[in-house]
Amino acid sequence: MNTIDGPILVVYASRHGATQAIADRIATTLTGAGHRVDLRAAHERLDVSDYDTFVIGSAIHGNCWLRDASDFVDRNIDHLTTRPVWLFSSGPLGTDTTDAAGRDLRTSSVPTDVTEFSQAIHPRDHRVFFGALDAATLSASEKAVRRLPALRGLMPEGDFRNWAQIEAWARDVAAQARQPDPPTGRTKPCHDQ
Repeated sequence: MNTIDGPILVVYASRHGATQAIADRIATTLTGAGHRVDLRAAHERLDVSDYDTFVIGSAIHGNCWLRDASDFVDRNIDHLTTRPVWLFSSGPLGTDTTDAAGRDLRTSSVPTDVTEFSQAIHPRDHRVFFGALDAATLSASEKAVRRLPALRGLMPEGDFRNWAQIEAWARDVAAQARQPDPPTGRTKPCHDQ
């Protein structure tokens, strides 16, 4: 059983900075709880063997993580299957907590790629946080999409991040990271057999 003695790597993919700010708050909270933490962008090439545990997050676009975050998981999946991992996604916008069908937006917003690679890495938790949108940071094509009548209500401008929820989740990660790995029956995935 592993206890977490080495540094925690917090990795993020952020298109306009909102998810990066969430990752920074998580890293700050983990540091405040006494952990050694490195905060890095997912596109950086890192030697992950120096880390005992991981917190990986991404903005959600088109019901998927950004490519940098998914690529980070794919590049390091063999190592991640043997370590404690927590995942977070940032995406829903607005003040409504349910979608048109009455489902919790955090549940219905789980990216499809997270569902797929969670079967291999068995994260201890995945959390969806509400995001933020500053129209001034959008590209011309993103601004054009936002003007489409069908999407206007789905992409309201504003900061909808709940910092108290984010910090509470990070404190929970900090507490769990000090505990031994629970037995999971995990095995390394077979690749190209």
